[in-house]
Amino acid sequence: MLFNKFTDTIFLKDDSNLEKQYEALTKLNQEYPNNKQIEEELYFIKKGIEGEKEIKYQLSKANIGMYVLHDINFQYNDLNAQVDYIVVTKAHCYFIECKNLVGNITVDSNGNFIREYSVNGRKIRKGMDSPIRQVEAQRIVYKKLWDTFTFTNNKIINGLTKILGNRNFDSQHRILVVAANSDTIIDTKHAPNDIKDKIIRADALIRKIQYDIDHSDKSLWSPKSEIESWANMFLSESIERNYDYYEIFKNKYINNTIRMNDEKLRECLIKFRNNRANEKGIPLHYVFSDKELDTLVEIKPKTIEELQQGKILYPDTKVNLHGEAIINLINRK
Repeated sequence: MLFNKFTDTIFLKDDSNLEKQYEALTKLNQEYPNNKQIEEELYFIKKGIEGEKEIKYQLSKANIGMYVLHDINFQYNDLNAQVDYIVVTKAHCYFIECKNLVGNITVDSNGNFIREYSVNGRKIRKGMDSPIRQVEAQRIVYKKLWDTFTFTNNKIINGLTKILGNRNFDSQHRILVVAANSDTIIDTKHAPNDIKDKIIRADALIRKIQYDIDHSDKSLWSPKSEIESWANMFLSESIERNYDYYEIFKNKYINNTIRMNDEKLRECLIKFRNNRANEKGIPLHYVFSDKELDTLVEIKPKTIEELQQGKILYPDTKVNLHGEAIINLINRK
């Protein structure tokens, strides 16, 4: 009867870096409108946030008794793992990977994941990275941390928990992939048995956890105090990552693009200079020098007037002889 008294869902950690990423991208999208890469990243992050909110909703209405941690980061040496949700119950804990995918998912007999969806009326069928292997890798990082825990460092509940955890770690620390899109159909009829019960829809999440509890060894159930200690252990091992997502995304989608475009323009201008010099039978610097090349790439004049006003080429005869061709090349890029 003692175990039945605890039926609440308690969120020990409820925040997520996805929200911070979305805010940074929204700001960047306002500053650099019509950037398709930024818009696409915004779309997928928004879907991720919606998916995680759906899982939170499902967990919050459970009547099982659990502690929940959202967006947990583990690090062991140079290995990193980010877990969408960790759920701790009296019988097991779960490492949950949230997927809010458009389309349907099929898992074949070899455990390969195939996603089918439509874009503008065109059906697309393509493979995707296994989310099962992804969350398994996250659990492996935590297992390496677990192996360093001792009976005296207060990171475990007691010696028996450590012994049982070492003996049956995977069963005690279970993994789930939850498809948060309510329209997604999951076909696992041909999937290997060890995958079938690890990928579920969000609306089946509570039933899955309750089923596992009902079929567990009641003599090993933990009281609320130990469930809380177990959850706090995860929280204590989580690394807080205070990234400047605005700068990260700006560097990724704006600065890198500018650098790539500059390098492409430089290559085209060098090719133009070589061809022009060969055609005219003149030295390369009679077209433009290396210093003038650097200035052309930096300023990117769009008209003859800008080329002249910027005093980029010297003497002016270079503008008269090559200016129009240079401007046409820059405008094409």
